[in-house]
Amino acid sequence: MKLYTAAQMHAVDRLAIEREGIPGEALMERAGQAVAAEAATMLGDRAGERPILVLCGRGNNGGDGFAAARILIEQGIATVAVLAGARDRVAGAACLHLEAALEAGLPVIELAEDRPRPGDWHEVEESARAAGLIIDALLGTGVTGEVTGLTADLIALANRMRAERGIPVLAVDIPSGILADTGAVAGVAVEADTTVTMVGPKLGLALYPGAAHAGRVVVADLGVPARGLETSPAEATLLDPALARAWLPVRPPEAHKGDFGTVLVVAGCSGMIGAAYLAAQAALRAGAGLVRAAVPQSLQDVLAAKGTEFMTAPLPETHERTISADAVAGALELAANATAVVLGPGLSRNESTQQFVREFVARLERPLLVDADGLNALAGHRRVLGTRPAPTVITPHPGEMARLLGWSAIQVQTDRLAAVREAARGLGCIALLKGARTLVAAPQGNLLVNPTGNPGMATGGTGDVLSGMIGAFLGMGVSPLQAAGLGAYLHGLAGDLAAERLSMPALIAGDLLDSLPEAFRRLLADELGPPYPPAVGTG
Repeated sequence: MKLYTAAQMHAVDRLAIEREGIPGEALMERAGQAVAAEAATMLGDRAGERPILVLCGRGNNGGDGFAAARILIEQGIATVAVLAGARDRVAGAACLHLEAALEAGLPVIELAEDRPRPGDWHEVEESARAAGLIIDALLGTGVTGEVTGLTADLIALANRMRAERGIPVLAVDIPSGILADTGAVAGVAVEADTTVTMVGPKLGLALYPGAAHAGRVVVADLGVPARGLETSPAEATLLDPALARAWLPVRPPEAHKGDFGTVLVVAGCSGMIGAAYLAAQAALRAGAGLVRAAVPQSLQDVLAAKGTEFMTAPLPETHERTISADAVAGALELAANATAVVLGPGLSRNESTQQFVREFVARLERPLLVDADGLNALAGHRRVLGTRPAPTVITPHPGEMARLLGWSAIQVQTDRLAAVREAARGLGCIALLKGARTLVAAPQGNLLVNPTGNPGMATGGTGDVLSGMIGAFLGMGVSPLQAAGLGAYLHGLAGDLAAERLSMPALIAGDLLDSLPEAFRRLLADELGPPYPPAVGTG
């Protein structure tokens, strides 16, 4: 599913009006129909028991709200609207729909002043308390600065009614106060149960915190021709089952293990040999034909006893039982027989080990995934990645990303989009930034947003599982961007299935390994529903 910026959606609107000949007021009418239909669905058998309160701004978003309110009135559903501003400042198509709503008998409470008179505000609060549903049509995708004044007060009122009285909230296009391009909160934002978004989903609806404010997202296409969307390249793609299935390598009946790649996992140190096991086992579970894990020589026997399905190899080690700088030649010899290499899980920050990482990466001529301590070794040595002759995927968490970019972790989390794009562009590789709604970026600007996964996966070792999975797909010849996206999607899906089967707080990394077969089965059997997760739908 494509995701769009505010500018791209505005361009699509212009194309619909100017090239397709669809008047702006007609688009607004269709938006109102979609919102009214969703309002009726949310109320169900309770429709008509209590009035609907529609909070409207002066712009096009408010116009959508007035159109919906008029339609609800015409359907016999009691509806009251609040206008955040003076009536004479509503213009264009929004003004036409305001006048039509008034003619249909819609009561409108006009808050003409920035600080309304106590009597007017009292009427608004009473209407909110009596409502069976609140529709948020205050602000659309044009918000740039912090929301203040009367609009902020109305947003706070809607949120308070939802929290204290359980009144559901339906947002029009995007929850007021959410930035359409980033999902950030502009000071204050509506907390919606459902969002009806117009024509195409906005990027900010798929990213946190916007995703948490949006609730269930329903896309109303408004009858805009598909060619209008095609002429506006999507800012990003929300991963879904159809894409994941399309990217998953086909396994013909006459296949043998050599057809599905050989993955070399270079990982582990004393106290963290489990990282090597998780990455190697995950590569096997993701479908790799052969997997070999290269670890410090004194730990090889320990790993071989733990993992019986993959091969092991010893590498020269330091006194601290980490991989030594002397291991480069041996590791390159092992890599010559691999189709992809996973480097980094549990390596440690030993200086000799970090020297090994930098030289090995610079000389390696195989597709490479770098994670964890492999990334820490490259912080301050970015040129090593930029000069590699083969594809590279990096999979940092926010702290590792901060060290790579020279940012703070807070900066990374404040603008995850900017961070992942800067890493992809600046390092010349596929960058995957872990976290809620994992992001995958390519140097050319392509962006993938992953909707799967849950907070139970915030535990040690789950990143090692992800590394092994992506390494397997790289080894099978999947393009680096698709390998990273496919790995992220199935990794999160396995976590969701494990949480469903066990419990979210008790999840450990091994549970993801156990759930991977079921994740593959459901994906291939098309049992996930269109689309997954159910937070996004069409209507």
